[in-house]
Amino acid sequence: MHPNAPRIGFPSVLAHAFFLQGAVYLVRPATSYRALELGVDPGLLGLVVASFSILPVFLAITIGRATDRGHEKQVLLLGALLMLGSGAGLLFASPSLPALLGWNLILGVGHLMSLIGEQSRLASAQSRNMDKVFGFYTMVTAVAQAAAPLLLGFLGGAAVIPDTAVLLRAYLASSLALLVATFFMMRHRRQVSATREPAPVKLRAALAVEPAARNTLIASIGLSMMVLCTIDLMQVYLPALGVERGISTQTIGMLLALRAVATVLSRLGMDFLVRSVGRARLLLGSTGISAVLVGLLVLELPVPLMAALLIGAGLGLGLGQPLSMTVVSTAASDGTRGTWMSIRLLGNRLGQSVIPVGVGIFATALGAGGAFLVLGSAMAAATLAGIRPLRSMKE
Repeated sequence: MHPNAPRIGFPSVLAHAFFLQGAVYLVRPATSYRALELGVDPGLLGLVVASFSILPVFLAITIGRATDRGHEKQVLLLGALLMLGSGAGLLFASPSLPALLGWNLILGVGHLMSLIGEQSRLASAQSRNMDKVFGFYTMVTAVAQAAAPLLLGFLGGAAVIPDTAVLLRAYLASSLALLVATFFMMRHRRQVSATREPAPVKLRAALAVEPAARNTLIASIGLSMMVLCTIDLMQVYLPALGVERGISTQTIGMLLALRAVATVLSRLGMDFLVRSVGRARLLLGSTGISAVLVGLLVLELPVPLMAALLIGAGLGLGLGQPLSMTVVSTAASDGTRGTWMSIRLLGNRLGQSVIPVGVGIFATALGAGGAFLVLGSAMAAATLAGIRPLRSMKE
């Protein structure tokens, strides 16, 4: 292992991240297609997306506090079991929209627990270069996000609406691999600083930071929310766009994979870009450019031009998540990083609960393409709002 690599069972964390993201990026389009199989109006797909995030909004901070208090292993194990159980429910017991929404609720909690377990462990790594740690971690997740759509296209073939049972069986296989990776993660202890203070008993004490740092954290969390919502909703509305415009599942899978591959490439060079451009400029520039490119998907474009826009957006979107993780992990004090990571994820899930509803309204009025116009506009607004607080942060 590289001498600067964090001593937290890093390979097992990366394996866990790969299977977690691969599973989620396979099951989200599968649930979208399942909803369309059931005759759900495309405007209601936003409700399917939101159901994934409703419970995490209420549970995120509690789960983050649990990891800070030493219950990380239990959080990871329960998360993997919920992922596996919800997949079985989606495959064998989702004959209606309410059932689909119920299993999606459980899926969202399992995903959140697994994600908080991963990221709180990484935040405790105390590496000398956290940009590189989170850059490598998110690069692995982006590889999974590229592999899942390719598998989606392979399994779905030329059909406009694929056999969702096949897709959900593949998801179950990935969830089982996630459970195995969880057991390997649990063999390693979380890294603890020799000077680490115990986690504050009260949440207010854990959240006590200087006003300038708080503004920077809030701006970073806001951008993280928009980046994640955009990537997440692409998994739902690009398949819907394909159904509207007669684009095959295979082609949609390839377009999603191109976005994810571009994200991998952006994260390979992130450490160099941070040193060259600065973390604040890089974060704001990448989200601003992505906002424009995503918004242009509202136009009825030929597939090659859609591919070009998604590649460009993927390069920009790929930088937002790891940079926001670095801001949170470096600004938070020992004993509170799990809490602050959970607040970041809370912001993400809150956005995933509220934004899809608004997006769904536009999708009903303008078709699936309207979703991308809303997402691009919202990300542009978040970028403008973040300029002042982020440019004042320490690099």
